[in-house]
Amino acid sequence: MKVLVTGAAGFVGRALAAKLAALDQFEVLALTRFKPVNPVFGARYLPAGDLTSWTQGRTALAGVQTLVHAAARVHILNDKTAESLVEYERVNVAVTLNLARQAAAAGVRRFVFLSSIGVNGVATGLDMAFSEADQPQPHNPYAESKLKAELGLRQIAEETGLEVVIIRPPLVYGPGVRANFAALMHAVQGGWPLPLGAVHNLRSLVAMDNLVDFIITCMTHPQAAYQTFLISDGKDVSSADLVRGLARELGVTARVLPVPPWILLLGAKGLGKGDVTQRLCGSLRVDITKAQTLLGWSPLISLDEGLRRTVAATRKS
Repeated sequence: MKVLVTGAAGFVGRALAAKLAALDQFEVLALTRFKPVNPVFGARYLPAGDLTSWTQGRTALAGVQTLVHAAARVHILNDKTAESLVEYERVNVAVTLNLARQAAAAGVRRFVFLSSIGVNGVATGLDMAFSEADQPQPHNPYAESKLKAELGLRQIAEETGLEVVIIRPPLVYGPGVRANFAALMHAVQGGWPLPLGAVHNLRSLVAMDNLVDFIITCMTHPQAAYQTFLISDGKDVSSADLVRGLARELGVTARVLPVPPWILLLGAKGLGKGDVTQRLCGSLRVDITKAQTLLGWSPLISLDEGLRRTVAATRKS
């Protein structure tokens, strides 16, 4: 199968391209703005510049059966400037729909889109979980742009027959992870006291190995066409237990202090860090029943194994 992956220089796209290139049944093309310094062995790169105005679809996509769109402007906390809002619209909506239209015109059969659990909302209760049937409640410009792209893709699918598949992952972690998860690992490794001992929440995460395996399932499974899926590792974890799990893999003692969550939230708001603290204190659970029943998919590795692989790769690098 000939597959084109966008965002192959990014966190998810590179991991997916590397996995596909290692499998005999896939011929991998990687569409990027520029050829990366450290390209994936076995993938053929197609530098495309600005994908908003990209018009080489009929040539570049000739023979491609599946396009996986992992490129995006990612969510940055408190990123609400006028310029940023325009960029979310341009990169996450205009680029996505341009690629989909060109894919349909070039005869691509399936378009797999990496969206975000943020489309569903910002939080759940302890006793509930997001599902594909929920009414979308995007809570920031990033999530709003992802929902707008989803709606545009569904319209293109209706008009052209392009088999659109939408995946809304929660926080993705794994080798090479950056941003807040990397900062948390750094804090645990440094022995910093973390005030999460009284936080009794549950959050769904997805290991990179599980996400990549699910994307490949969506590329090939007949029942995935025209569907939306939520996925995770299948086991939710509290912020305190996540710290303990990281500490165990890092070989250090977890220093988790029992500070009441309301004190954390009050102090964080005063410091302008309310969004970060909400993510650490609040619950966000997803129901993966649809992926399991419709596609027969189950997580490839456990949460514990995902943490082990993440820490091992961080130490190696």
